[in-house]
This record gives sequence, structure tokens and C-alpha cells, in this order.
Amino acid sequence: MSLAASHDPAFLAAWRQAPALRFTGVIEGGLTLLCLFLFSQGLIGPLFADPADPDSSVVLRLIWLPVYAITLGLAVTRPGAVMRTLTGNWLLLALVLLTAVSVIWSIAPDTTLRRAFALIMTTLFGFWMAARWSWRALILLTAATFIGLGVLSTLMAIGMPSLGVDHEVHAGAWKGVWWEKNTLGAMMAWGAVACFAALHMDSRRRWIWMCGALLCCALVLLSTSKTALLALLLGTGGAIGIALCRRGFGFASLVLFLGLSGAAAGALILLIAPVEFLELLGRDATLTGRTDIWVILSRQVGEVPWTGYGYMAFWADETGPVYWVRQGTDWPVPTAHNGWIETALAVGIPGVIMMALIYGRAFLRALSRLFTGPETYWTLTFLAMLGLVSISESNLLQQNSMGWVLLVATAAKLADRRTK
Repeated sequence: MSLAASHDPAFLAAWRQAPALRFTGVIEGGLTLLCLFLFSQGLIGPLFADPADPDSSVVLRLIWLPVYAITLGLAVTRPGAVMRTLTGNWLLLALVLLTAVSVIWSIAPDTTLRRAFALIMTTLFGFWMAARWSWRALILLTAATFIGLGVLSTLMAIGMPSLGVDHEVHAGAWKGVWWEKNTLGAMMAWGAVACFAALHMDSRRRWIWMCGALLCCALVLLSTSKTALLALLLGTGGAIGIALCRRGFGFASLVLFLGLSGAAAGALILLIAPVEFLELLGRDATLTGRTDIWVILSRQVGEVPWTGYGYMAFWADETGPVYWVRQGTDWPVPTAHNGWIETALAVGIPGVIMMALIYGRAFLRALSRLFTGPETYWTLTFLAMLGLVSISESNLLQQNSMGWVLLVATAAKLADRRTK
């Protein structure tokens, strides 16, 4: 410390506050890890709730109340930063508020009110993460959470196979700390790209992130989820593509050419021989019955295209429109198995348009950083994978969902050019 600096009152004040600031940072980091773990719904879900109706669990309802209290407490400690993040993401904020307004026309207003509140608190936590953490801290905390979930899933599958391994529909497939194999696969696919990004952010601990990435990749394979495997290949290929693009213009041109050629070839194959292509991937032409569900649900969306049925209300009323969906498919359909159709059922076509604009703007902002910033290894690959998974899973606009928290945090941080 220089003599001049030692007599500077501002410097002295900052120096005295340094231990308190470090302690506060540790507490906030610990709470972030805890809340992300809970938002993943790992472990607590299979132990305390019915996968067909998780909201019926008293334990889960009690768990979320402290999480919301923590979220409010964290937001209050940084009101200026959080408010700036909120005002800079008005479209995302408007979409979330629309879910609360939908209680007016909801076919199950009690359900809509309760779950819209949960979505607002989930979104607020994502906004707080964007306001509080730098890109480096956000990505390292995210990767650490996924590694912890991966370790717990491995221990669950080996130590308690009755819970961690599927013995019925997909015998032998690992489920880890979740209800089903597809959730394990999707989470670990995101975990792998988070570890790839952390490797570029924190090269000193490269062995931790490399081992974490390998663990996540292994769990994707053990889950036997085809969608998760495709997402992992997309994320891994995206990370490699970003690295090649940053090697020079020649590499960038080659990667972009191969990417466009691959997309065109894929579209052509789907147009000419969709059945054969899906069978090659080990999927039937109806995506395990999903297309049948989508056709029927599209008709239901057409009944109330401008409003939807209210946030999360469509599946709550057993005697409502969902009755005809389950009659038509001859099985108790729990969700739309498509993030965009699920959004339309909740808040109508306007909500889908808003969701598309939010996702599209975030993706373009991530793409604009293709040649700069290590955070692109997370933002671009995560958004691409999220878009892919949203085709076959209801992963958009979900309350108490880690995927929604990460989307909000990523999109909000991309919107603020001043953050690092």
C-alpha cells in the first residue's frame, strides 16, 4: 500500500470493509448454490412428491417458501442493480406479469394464482443472479451446481438403484436424483457445456472442470435419453465451433459453411425421409406419441388463441379441455411435451410471440459475441440446447425450474452491455 493511498479516506473505508464484503460474497455464493440445487428439483422431488402431481406434496410447498424469502432478501440487498436489470428486460418482465394477469380468464384461477406467484419469484431469482454476479462467477457457480448434481446422481444410481435407476418403462436407464431419465439427461447436457465454459473462465482449476464435463457426458449416455444426447452433441459441437471461429477468419468461414450445410442437409432429410431418419435415431415417427398430442393440443389452442386457458390451468381441471386430450390419446398426458405449445395453452399466441422475441433477442445477442468474451461458450451453446429441447419438452416459462432461472439470468445479463 502506498503512503498516499494509506491517507485516502475512501481507500481506508474500502480496506476496512473488504473482509465484510468477502464474507457477504461467500454467503451469497452459498445461497446461490443452495437455491440452484432446489430449483433443479433434484433429490427432493423423487423422495417427497408424486411425479404426476408434484404440487400436491406438502413438503415441496414448504420448501419453496424459504427459497422465495431468500430471493426477496437477496434482491432487497441490491435494489439498484436489480431494478436496473428489471427495467432493461421489460419484455421478459411483461411476459411473466401476463401469467399473473391470466388469472382473470383462467379455468382454474386458484392454480394460476399460486403458480404465477411461484413463476414471479423464480424469475426474480434469475434477475438477481444477473444483477449480482459477473459472467465468470455466474458460470462457475452454475457449473459447480451441475457437478454436485452429477455426483449425487451417480451415488443415487449406485447406492440406491431402486430410486436412481429406471426398472419399468426404460429398464436400466439412469434417473439419478430426478423422476425420469430425460430430466437427468437434459440437466447433465447443460452441465457439460457449463463445465466447458468454466474451463475457459477458470483455467487454473481446469482438472475440476474437465472431470465435471466428463462426468456429465457419461451421465447423459447412461440416461439413454436421445434428445439429451442430441443436445449434448449440439452443445459440444457449438463449443468447438466457437473455438475454431476464434482461430481466424478462415476457420470462421469453414465452421459457418459446415453449420449451414448441416442444417440444410438435416432439413432436406426430414422433408424427404422423416420416418427413416427418426428410426435411425432410435425414435418412432411420432416422437413417442408426441406428435399425436401436439395435433390435439393445437386444436385446443385454436379454441382460445388470444388468451390461452390461464397459466398452468389447462392441466389442473380434470373435467375441462384436458379430458378430451386424454381421451384422444388414450393415456393421462401430463404436459404438452413442447415448450411453445405449453406457453400457448397458458397465455395464448401473444405469449408465444413474446417468448419467441425474448429467446430470439437473447440468441442474437449471444451470437454477436461469437468472437469476443469467454461467456459465449455458455450463452450460445445453452440457448441453442434450450431451443432444441423445447421442441420435445415443456421447459419454457416453468415455475420453480432451474432451466427458467438460467434462461432469465442469461438473457438479462446479455441485455446489459455494461456487465462483464
